[in-house]
Amino acid sequence: MEWVRFFLTAFFLILAVISFASAALGVGRFSFVLNRIHAAGIGDTMGLFCAAIGVMIGSGDLVVILKLVLIVVFMWCTSPVSGHFLGLIEYYMNAKLNDHVERLDKQPESENSGLGSGDKEGV
Repeated sequence: MEWVRFFLTAFFLILAVISFASAALGVGRFSFVLNRIHAAGIGDTMGLFCAAIGVMIGSGDLVVILKLVLIVVFMWCTSPVSGHFLGLIEYYMNAKLNDHVERLDKQPESENSGLGSGDKEGV
């Protein structure tokens, strides 16, 4: 039974290292900022999950398992929020973003041409 536990721990920790390494490779190789944010977010989420599972299996202590579950829940709540916030900053602050993506917040001038500055639509 101890060998099964050892191999499962080793498997998940190796999977975590591969995930972290692929995230680092993606951050280094991608040229567009939003792609880098995506690579970092996916890599650290998967890597953290696999590392925590590996340590949980390896330790077997209930207190350690509960602490790791709290760490994973905290990271799963904060990592997407911070990645989304960085993406929004890039979306609104990068002047050359129109070369890469189609912005949804820009409306064509023809839609607004019928309204005056004081007119309200539907009143």
